[in-house]
Amino acid sequence: MKRFFQTIQNIFKIEELRKRIVYTILLLLVYRLGSFIVLPGIDPTQLAALEQQASSGLLSLLDMFSGGAFGNASIFALGVMPYISASIVIQLLGVMVPYFQKMQREGESGRRKMNQWTRFLTIAILLIQGPAYITNLHAQLPADAFLVQGFSYNIFATIVLMAGTMFVMWLGERITDRGLGNGISLIIMVGIIARLPLALVAEAGPRWSQTNGGPLMFIIELVVLFLIFIATIALVQGQRKVPVQYAKRIIGNKQYGGVRQYIPLKINAAGVMPIIFAQALMMFPMVLAGFDATQGLAATLSDYTGFWYNFIFAFLVGAFTFFYTAITVNPTMMADEMKRNGGFIPGVKPGKKTADYLDAIMSRITLPGSFFLAIVAILPAFAMMFGINNQFAQFFGGTSLLILVGVVLDTLQQIESHLLMRHYDGLMKTGRLKGRSGM
Repeated sequence: MKRFFQTIQNIFKIEELRKRIVYTILLLLVYRLGSFIVLPGIDPTQLAALEQQASSGLLSLLDMFSGGAFGNASIFALGVMPYISASIVIQLLGVMVPYFQKMQREGESGRRKMNQWTRFLTIAILLIQGPAYITNLHAQLPADAFLVQGFSYNIFATIVLMAGTMFVMWLGERITDRGLGNGISLIIMVGIIARLPLALVAEAGPRWSQTNGGPLMFIIELVVLFLIFIATIALVQGQRKVPVQYAKRIIGNKQYGGVRQYIPLKINAAGVMPIIFAQALMMFPMVLAGFDATQGLAATLSDYTGFWYNFIFAFLVGAFTFFYTAITVNPTMMADEMKRNGGFIPGVKPGKKTADYLDAIMSRITLPGSFFLAIVAILPAFAMMFGINNQFAQFFGGTSLLILVGVVLDTLQQIESHLLMRHYDGLMKTGRLKGRSGM
């Protein structure tokens, strides 16, 4: 405990780190305040029907990602999900379209162009989701809840929603550039954490009022949640080390002996991105249906305790795990880098053979990682089958738990780097934190 408090003191001794932490907290507070600002022209006292709609089904996940802004008819109601959807499309285009493949190879300038395309596509998606959300408000709220009526108001409200999402994106980019951690990931995480107290109260209240072992059941639920949390950390941090034997080099009259080193390959190199991508695609039919979960495909995909929802969701998570790993881990580039540094894998020829060997290893360790990720993704459905409250069950796995674990590890890794750079002890006694790739 003494070492922990000493580490906290060291964090605030570093001026740059202290400024980054304060800056991040202030921008996250701005986001949280904005999630309670109701759209102009709507009576905030008549939102009960919308809050009821957002408390169950697939829309409860959307409400959780937005930190309750969806159910509050807030100016930030659409959150960052349009941006996430646009990112999915752009990354898919980066695999299939030569123009975007060329941009990916252009380094920093290419990254800026890709970001610009992502913003344009986000606006296009908002032009669909904004009117759909307004239509849903008219369907859920009584007529006298709208202080202003007419087509012109719908256009105005859509513009406000679009501006709100773009402002949230701007906040995320500012946090990434001048704050601590990945801004968009932190914004999603803060929205999830904001729903945790309500979920705990919703589950604990009925359990403590039961006389047939309700309190004991609640304690067991907390223990199971803790074990799932630990297992998820192991999934995010898990690595396999591939040995690389560096060849002897003779420089002048000095001879350097071979040093055995390792390439750490992650079991889950894709982080939480596959589950976020899959969740965004699962919500898309409902958006096209105007957030109406009573008809067609939207009805099937809104029942996240049903077989088809969980089957499709698990399949998408597994597929995106392989896809995202393929575009983030490049065995050919790793093999070329090893060759340039005079390294090799014992028993494997440098060049293409090494790239094929690394690719085979990544495929073998990604397969069980994708299965585990898919199981974690659908755990909330099993939790609800055992009678756990809808809101609390969402923290037993799925997107919420993986985002919490991944973002916290990423942020702690950045703090760890600042501490070690200035010769302070890190956050972990046994060694450095193993982060994951950011969103």
